[in-house]
Amino acid sequence: MSYEINKEKEKQLFFHNYARLPLAVTYGEGSWLYCADGSRYLDMISGIGVNALGYGDKRIINAIAEQAQKVIHASNLFLLEPQFKLAERLLDISGLSKVFFANSGTEAIEAAIKLSRKWAASSGNAEKKEIVSLSNCFHGRTYGAMSLTDKPKYLEGYDPLLPGTANVSFNDIDDLEATLSDRTAAVFVEFIQGEGGIHKVSPEFIDALKTLRGKHGFLLVADEIQAGCGRTGRFFGYMHFDIEPDLVCLAKPLGGGLPLSAVIGSKKVEDVFAAGNHGTTFGGNPVACAAGLALIDALYEDNIMDKAAETGEWVGEALETLAVKHPQILEVRQYGLMIGVTVNRDASYYVQEALKRKVLVNATSGNVVRLLPPLTASREEVQQCIDCLDEIFSEEA
Repeated sequence: MSYEINKEKEKQLFFHNYARLPLAVTYGEGSWLYCADGSRYLDMISGIGVNALGYGDKRIINAIAEQAQKVIHASNLFLLEPQFKLAERLLDISGLSKVFFANSGTEAIEAAIKLSRKWAASSGNAEKKEIVSLSNCFHGRTYGAMSLTDKPKYLEGYDPLLPGTANVSFNDIDDLEATLSDRTAAVFVEFIQGEGGIHKVSPEFIDALKTLRGKHGFLLVADEIQAGCGRTGRFFGYMHFDIEPDLVCLAKPLGGGLPLSAVIGSKKVEDVFAAGNHGTTFGGNPVACAAGLALIDALYEDNIMDKAAETGEWVGEALETLAVKHPQILEVRQYGLMIGVTVNRDASYYVQEALKRKVLVNATSGNVVRLLPPLTASREEVQQCIDCLDEIFSEEA
């Protein structure tokens, strides 16, 4: 007996905080989602950047099944082998010193905020408490993470926010120099902004940030929640820049589709947390860690990051060709398979039009069509998405 789900039942059961698409998804395979009515959709947003290997990857499924038969949850009171193996891999890749596991990106940001302020508390400067982020950023939806997020639509009605936070205008060196001081405990940076519309921090801004870190002695926190795990063609987005962060926040694809995040810290902060200073019941769940290890193994064994970089470059060129043809396209920004297409109207129009053609894209920052395809998507699949957009732009004209 089938269980029917639809938009009307959604209204009856749930708070109204999601603008869900009217698709009753039953299963996924590769880059495709299949619905209860037998239809299938090409997913070019991969669970908002979570499903790096697409749907149904056997390595992740097998890792989950194998670990679930051993122990699903045992808490952080115990030594758990999947945590140890995943931590070793993350430290080997990053070259950093210590790991803390949590469940989501926003929890990783919260942990990084706490760690930054606790580190600063031992500096001898009682005023060293300020946490700084960049304009147009998105760091999460819990109170600390939301207080760093420069998106009015996410903040309205939630005052008062966390005190001691500030924003610097994106890529504005003068504002950076005016804002940072000896009171700055940490600066949080998405080196490639995701929710903000796929924008990259400039090399000049990075140079200024490095100089000011030397002058004022703050921590640099890399938010790799959307750009991490190979999406930009390298494991971390910051690896495209000449800079080393003190803390790295990682989530979204890390758990292979299961809730998992990590904060990875340098030697500078490795002894800041003591027993009881911070914790989580479910963070570092052994099943999620086993899935995360399978994900990382796949990324390296199959050269998926190199392939993502190559496919992304090809997609960028194809979209630039569309931009010449269609004046609705104002700009194309592409970093690996993290892609933003700025258009001259509300981008949600293109989301709905693509949906009619059974292609899933995403709108962000008002007028940006965002593409976050699985890193394993074929060129033929991505070409189908490009053809879909081409058709929409042509009909609109």
